[in-house]
Amino acid sequence: MIKRLRLRMTLMVIAVLVFVSAGIVIAIHLSSQRNITMQAESALAELADGHGKLKYSRDDDDWDDWDDWEEARGRKGQPQAVRNGREAAAAGLSNFYTITLDKNGTVSAWAAEKKDLYSDAQIAAIAEDILADGKESGRIGTQFYRKTSKGKRTELTVLDARLECLAASDTLRSVILIAAAACALLSALAWLLIRRMVRPVEDAFVRQKQFISDASHELKTPLAVISANAEVLEQEIGRNEYLGYIRSEVRRTDALVRNLLTLARMDRSEAGAEMKTFDLGHALLDVTLPFESTVYEAGKTLETDIPEGIEYEGNEEMIKQLAVILLSNALKYSDDGGRIAISLKSRGRQREICVFNTGEPIAPEDQEKIFDRFWRADPAHGSETGGSGLGLAIARSIVETHHGRIRVDSSRDEGTRFTVLLNA
Repeated sequence: MIKRLRLRMTLMVIAVLVFVSAGIVIAIHLSSQRNITMQAESALAELADGHGKLKYSRDDDDWDDWDDWEEARGRKGQPQAVRNGREAAAAGLSNFYTITLDKNGTVSAWAAEKKDLYSDAQIAAIAEDILADGKESGRIGTQFYRKTSKGKRTELTVLDARLECLAASDTLRSVILIAAAACALLSALAWLLIRRMVRPVEDAFVRQKQFISDASHELKTPLAVISANAEVLEQEIGRNEYLGYIRSEVRRTDALVRNLLTLARMDRSEAGAEMKTFDLGHALLDVTLPFESTVYEAGKTLETDIPEGIEYEGNEEMIKQLAVILLSNALKYSDDGGRIAISLKSRGRQREICVFNTGEPIAPEDQEKIFDRFWRADPAHGSETGGSGLGLAIARSIVETHHGRIRVDSSRDEGTRFTVLLNA
């Protein structure tokens, strides 16, 4: 139990660290992408005015020479150094280029800050993608664009932010590596801290288990002596009401001691849980059939649906003990003239054992508590039924030893059903 608690606390801390680290990484990534977009849009606003030296296309019949192009762009006579300075300030670290399309959507001219990075085919493909996007401005991959109309012509101003995106990707990878290293380090520190925090509780729990085991062993001898002396007195003076009370309480206390010893051995993983393959149906029938006479004497009915031949790898004696506990519980809490049923089903790699009984339902708020040690529901499962409240705790320990699950479903209309799922 302490190991599970320590594991759950550690997993919870790791989950929080991973969640926070992932949040930081995502926030940094979104922030960098937002900054790139803002810078690109700001640069495009400046570049859309056409400040850039264009590569003149001689195939353009509408322009006679470069001066006509410069004059049409409103830049004739502007010093080249001034134009380059404004372009650099607008684009920052990004490369940019402009594309002029004729009325048919064909590239008639284009200019780039770094002309060697692009070819006519690449420019044509980019222009085609932008036209297909159908927007006045937007983003395609690392290319931010803005489209403007100039009479019969269309001008595309494109900002190539691949360098910024690459830098953002490198930064993101670095942040992920740092976050992963920090998460691993903090997880290790958290595990050590949790281990140290839980150690006093673990030591107290170990001492408690040892006390229960030692006390149970010590009680066995006086109980045996009391039982033997009661038998001797009964032989000398005959049957006596008070001797009957003594022997009844001795049997009840002896059963409690045996249950405590069973739980102590399970807590120490010393229950002798030797796992081997056996016929699960045959094992359940071995303990179910003797119950028929007891159920009949109580005026109740027992139904069985246990096919043989279903194999399972586990501890056969512990599974039998599990079935006895559930059947005894069903017999004890079923109503007068009630019905009890036990079934076994094979569901793929799972084995399902169900024990059902009619009678007063278990309250929803009590359905998880009934597996706790010494806990007993009230009033439906009151003290008049006897018992120590350890049976279902032992049942859960047996199921957990076999890495299975046990649950209870109870209602007034449907009765009470305990379901055990064992992984084959």
